[in-house]
Amino acid sequence: MSRTEREKMVAGELYAPNDPELRDERSAARDWMLAYNNAFAAPRAERQELLRQRFANVGKGVDIRSPFFCDYGFNIHAGNNVFMNYNCVILDVAEVFIGDDTQIGPAVQIYAADHPRDPVERRSGLELGRQVRIGRNVWIGGGSVIVPGVTIGDDAIIGAGAVVTRDVAAGVTVVGNPARPLLPSPLEGEGARAKAKPSEGG
Repeated sequence: MSRTEREKMVAGELYAPNDPELRDERSAARDWMLAYNNAFAAPRAERQELLRQRFANVGKGVDIRSPFFCDYGFNIHAGNNVFMNYNCVILDVAEVFIGDDTQIGPAVQIYAADHPRDPVERRSGLELGRQVRIGRNVWIGGGSVIVPGVTIGDDAIIGAGAVVTRDVAAGVTVVGNPARPLLPSPLEGEGARAKAKPSEGG
C-alpha cells in the first residue's frame, strides 16, 4: 500500500508539498498560530493548552512567547521547561526535538525543511525534511539559525547569530557563520572555555 505525502514527509523522503492533505494541515496551522499569537497576554496554563492542541509533545513548564511561527506544529516535541523567546520560527516538515530545560533566544530559526541537491529533482517541486535534535539544557543565543539534519548535544551553547551547519557535541560552545567551537585563548589557559559565554541574545 502506497504511503501518503504526509507519511513520506515525516519519514524524510521526497514528497509533494502541494498535496491536499498537507495544504489543509498548513491552513490549520495558520489558524492555530493566529489563535496562539493573539493569546499573548493569556495565563501560561491557557497558552500551554493551546500548544498541546498542535504540538506532538509539550512538557511541563513550557513557555513559548508570541509571535511564534511554524509550518505544521505536529512535528515539534518540546521537553519540560523549554523556553523560547519572541519571534522564533520552526519549519517542522520533519520532527524537531527540543530537550528539557533548553533556552532559545529571540528570532532563532530552526529548519527541518530541506530541498533536493539535484537540480532536476528540485525543479520538479518535490521537497524533503531532515530531523533536528536539540539536547537538554542547551542555550541558543538570539538570531541563530539551525539547519536541517543537525543534532546539538546536551549542555551545548550556541552563540548569538551563529549558523549551525553541522552537529554540536555535548557541552561545546560554538559561534560564528558557519558555527565553530569557541577555543580558549592561549593567554587564558584551559579554563577559558568553561568561562566563555556567547553574546547577549536571550
